[in-house]
Amino acid sequence: MQNRWFRVAAAAVTMTALGACSEAPDSGGYSARAAARTIPVIAEPLAFEHASTSIEAVGTSRAVLSANLYPATSGEVVSVNVEPGQLVNRGDILVQLDSREEALAVRLAKLRLEDAERLYDRYTRSASSGAVVPTTLDAARTAVDLARVEVESAEIALADRTITAPFAGHVGSTDVDPGDRIGPDTLVTTLDDRSAILVSFEIPEQFIGELSVGDSVRLETWSAAMPAVSGEVIDVGSRVDPTNRSFIARARVPNDDDSLRPGMSFRVQADVAGQRYASVVETGVQWGADGAFVWSVVDGAAARVPVQVIQRREGRVLVEGDIEEGLLVVVEGTQSVREGANVDVDEQHLADARRRQSTTGPGSVFVVLD
Repeated sequence: MQNRWFRVAAAAVTMTALGACSEAPDSGGYSARAAARTIPVIAEPLAFEHASTSIEAVGTSRAVLSANLYPATSGEVVSVNVEPGQLVNRGDILVQLDSREEALAVRLAKLRLEDAERLYDRYTRSASSGAVVPTTLDAARTAVDLARVEVESAEIALADRTITAPFAGHVGSTDVDPGDRIGPDTLVTTLDDRSAILVSFEIPEQFIGELSVGDSVRLETWSAAMPAVSGEVIDVGSRVDPTNRSFIARARVPNDDDSLRPGMSFRVQADVAGQRYASVVETGVQWGADGAFVWSVVDGAAARVPVQVIQRREGRVLVEGDIEEGLLVVVEGTQSVREGANVDVDEQHLADARRRQSTTGPGSVFVVLD
């Protein structure tokens, strides 16, 4: 009986050993086949894009030309020739002061000039015969010059009695009426050229040198009924305010339809170009124990490349790492890829991606500065 149990045990050990020997070759073949298997993936060439910061600020507008009009001298108002909001041309008379005395002064100065010129002409004709000494002729010439100066001075005094438009624009409201006596400290009215609006806004000092003349900005009013408009930066301040650590920039906004007014406030958005980073489709960025990485394709094999995520935006990710422009990066099929695995890149998608990059060129990813 004991010998029978020994025979059964020996047979079982023998069968187990034979089974193990028969499975060993099959296991090695499976591993080899797995290593040689090609994984289908979709890859795109790596492109670099400028990361842009979107700066938002509140700006205040003024007319492209704006003036507060005061009289040059005191006098009584004879007529007010404009209405508030009226469009006037350069040189149009806005307010007329009493100018009777000044007009008489001009006439008197012109009479004195004519008299001085006649005397000088008579002395000039007699000088050739020696009847007039040179000193007398010089005095007559000086008298003519002085008379001309008096005429010009009288004409300036007469012109000061008329307040004219220094440029074309819209007249503001006025509190001056005919019969009022006004002086150089009396505000007669305002004049604004609203063909364009200048919007001033503050930029944080860390963006010095990044916002330049000619850059475009987007402006929105606080009224939902008014659409957003575009402007162009025309000047950038040369000093930083030590109080709020910012500098002033100014944008010019066309106002052909005359819908904007001086003094309005705007929400200003300026996109400032920043450093260039590699741009990868969001699905192409993977995460491991040591951080983010992408799968690159080199000579048909996958290689793991560690990257640092800079910013996510609209389905793409800006990354930084040991990568170069044009490197193939797996964007679909990443879950099946392993280090050193052979991959089969979809050539049609790759050609489409290269064509798309060549036509659109590098883009920009915008980061909103809160």
